[in-house]
Amino acid sequence: MTTLPGHPPALADPDMPEPLEHLLGDPLDPDNPLSYVAFLAADERGDPLPAGRALLDSFGLGAEFVPRALGGRLRQADELARVLRPLFRRDGSLGLGHGAINLIASAPVWSAGSPEQHRRMADLLLSGGQTAGAYTELATGHDLVASRVRATRQPDGWALSGRKEVINNVTRAHAVTVLARSSDEPGSRSHSLFLLDMASVPRERLRFLPRFRSSGLRAIHLGGVDFDDCPLPGSALVGEEGGALETVLRAFQVTKAVLTGATLGSLDTQLRTVTTFATRRRLYGRYTSELPHVRSVLTGAFVDLLIADCLSTTVCRALHVLPRMTSLYAPAAKYLVPLLTQEAMDGLATVLGARSFLREGPHGIFQKHLRDLPVGSLAHSGATVCQATIVPQLTRPARRSWFVTEPAPASLFRIGEPLDDLDFRSLEITAGADDGLLAVLPEASEQFRTDPVLGPLCERLTGELRALRDDCLALAPRDRTPLAGPRGFETAERYAVLAAAAACLGVWQHNRDRAGPFLRDTAWLAMALQRLTVRLGHAPAQVMDTEAVFEELTRRHEENAGFDLIGRRLA
Repeated sequence: MTTLPGHPPALADPDMPEPLEHLLGDPLDPDNPLSYVAFLAADERGDPLPAGRALLDSFGLGAEFVPRALGGRLRQADELARVLRPLFRRDGSLGLGHGAINLIASAPVWSAGSPEQHRRMADLLLSGGQTAGAYTELATGHDLVASRVRATRQPDGWALSGRKEVINNVTRAHAVTVLARSSDEPGSRSHSLFLLDMASVPRERLRFLPRFRSSGLRAIHLGGVDFDDCPLPGSALVGEEGGALETVLRAFQVTKAVLTGATLGSLDTQLRTVTTFATRRRLYGRYTSELPHVRSVLTGAFVDLLIADCLSTTVCRALHVLPRMTSLYAPAAKYLVPLLTQEAMDGLATVLGARSFLREGPHGIFQKHLRDLPVGSLAHSGATVCQATIVPQLTRPARRSWFVTEPAPASLFRIGEPLDDLDFRSLEITAGADDGLLAVLPEASEQFRTDPVLGPLCERLTGELRALRDDCLALAPRDRTPLAGPRGFETAERYAVLAAAAACLGVWQHNRDRAGPFLRDTAWLAMALQRLTVRLGHAPAQVMDTEAVFEELTRRHEENAGFDLIGRRLA
């Protein structure tokens, strides 16, 4: 396979920034129209930064969301996450409101749309048009089955009635994907999906609602729309009548995985901001970064970012390699990665102290990202929804896969290695039984049996997998459903942590021949596994040698390199 223009190989020259990173420029340069200062000012105004939108339009960002077969640049999910990461490193409002929202709106069309709908969506995005996804309502949240907007059959098509609220980009969108109830029958076949051409919809039959102001991501335009028997042609129906829930369950696997990886840019900025502060601020006669607690916080946040990148990258690649399992893997990543990120940011805030509350000056960008992160769930599934998605899918692999299935192939973990183009239609709404990701854990336990550091950690993780299997099979029937109680939701959290551990082991194992000396070493891996076992309730196995990890953190900071797995130089 050849690499498309604008997509350098992931492990290419590490001194060469990503193309979009290069175009965005140095965010610390006050003369840069796309600096942190400019984004902070736009955030205070509550409007997108015009220079940011103009740059993305000139870059042709819309092509990143269009499959190659339709003339776009979308090939691999992990590649798309990497392309978007520089946006979230600077401004989540720009990354989501002028970027990733187009993936959220178009993914269901790629999953179930007709060839004509594919062409319309592709042409719109390739020409710089904007889209929106109207799936949720304030009254029902992410419970899509309870959605109240109605689609009623008409002799010449459909009519929409009802309100969609807190919809990103809806007033600016040229096309909107709408989920609506199309049947009074109970069950999962009661809703249908529609693609609205906003230029042809009768404006007297819809009314845009006032903007919803949010505490974070203040520059995105959260709006709403009230449909009043709004007529739609029959060709607006996406997929089968009654097939909306199946379609979005497939499509949202892609959006969960990609957005989880893309938003790691935000944590990179937080860690960089605090590391800069800690290496310049003197306290008690020495630099703050020399204090043991501060060093522990910085190193821990760095390792958590690596854990999150291992999991999100692995899940993105699973969309290609293990598409029958990503209905389980994607919500696991979407649950755990924001949790790791939030906890890391909270820890970093204690190092900044009072400066973490400032909305201007050199640390204002920290406060902006800190308040942006929780609001991200408005755009996509929150933690509870992800856990509720995981719980019903655990019984099958617990009974038939764990300790039986062979480990996933190396291609699942090979950073940046080319894969077949993403096939939205290959994804399943319910996971199969062959959980090759968690099968990595028993194999690692055997592989590191004599290793004094990794051996005990892998043995603990394998023991946790065995306990999870037993607990999943012992759950009461209700606790195996989205209506599960605390025990059921606890199994979902434990699964996500074990998936992250397996991803770390797989990434380390299968990139030793191509990664740099830091990723080839086991220091970061041991710290990652220890942090994950502690999250599962274990005491630290032993005192870790964190010096090599802290040295890598400071090296990357001094050389202005990313803190993620690839560690490419930044602008």
